[in-house]
Amino acid sequence: LHCLMLVYCLLALCMGICTYTLRADVPESNSSCVLSILAKCTCGVSKGVIGILRTMISFPNVDDLEAVGAGFAQLAGSPAFCLVAGAIDGCHIRIKPPASDGPCYFNRKLFYSVQLQAITDHQGQFLDIFVGFPRSVHDARVLKNSPVYTGKLYPPAGKCLLGDGGYPCLRAPICLITPYREPVQNPIQARFNTKHCRARSIVERAFGMLKTRWRSIFFKALEVSPAFVADVVACCAVLHNLCLLNGDIVIPEMVEDHGDDPPEPQNTGASTGDDVRDNLAAAVSAPDNWVPTNRIY
Repeated sequence: LHCLMLVYCLLALCMGICTYTLRADVPESNSSCVLSILAKCTCGVSKGVIGILRTMISFPNVDDLEAVGAGFAQLAGSPAFCLVAGAIDGCHIRIKPPASDGPCYFNRKLFYSVQLQAITDHQGQFLDIFVGFPRSVHDARVLKNSPVYTGKLYPPAGKCLLGDGGYPCLRAPICLITPYREPVQNPIQARFNTKHCRARSIVERAFGMLKTRWRSIFFKALEVSPAFVADVVACCAVLHNLCLLNGDIVIPEMVEDHGDDPPEPQNTGASTGDDVRDNLAAAVSAPDNWVPTNRIY
């Protein structure tokens, strides 16, 4: 743990010096020399951080899943959400225009970016990250190409993830529950959407905390090659989890909300989760003493 804190301090120092060297009153020759040295140091440190990525960013074990579910139930204000194992979303990571395939990285918000797809728990800790797809690619398509989907890695049987309307509502290969399309058809759907939004928004808050903590990286275009973007983002995600584990919580200056992507056609290899969502919606509107089962059917 102390070694990780040292890494955190070293990266922060490197970023601070980089900011200093980019000032207009620092001679260009000195800036180039310092930046070259820092680039090598940062690259070496990043490899070390990525080496412990799967220790710091991992899915909860069976014992921890109960606490995660209870946390989402508290966020939603409904015990029906105790079967939720995480919230998933994607966010923009600004980059400089790439030398090749630039149009692929130009998003609908009119800037260049890559996508960070993440799953978080109820406290905003990252459980899984998938970085590097051009941001012009639809959220649903990024999901379908990610290991968590293709390998059916998470959530475990009987649990579900929460996602926004840009994703399909799925039972399989992973259980992913999205809100009802607006306009909703009845008060049951409206109530479910409200609770769903309260619980799911933790992933947007996690993105906001990440970008606020590393403002020198994320509040402007990332000045590294596209090939190195994934390493930089992964390092920041690891250190984000480390900070939360040590009680270092920041108030996000911005909450990520890129808006739902238009829905894509349903994947023929996937199973719709409409019935699962209907059951959860019914449970949300059930009497207060209703106790959910320990499995989604």
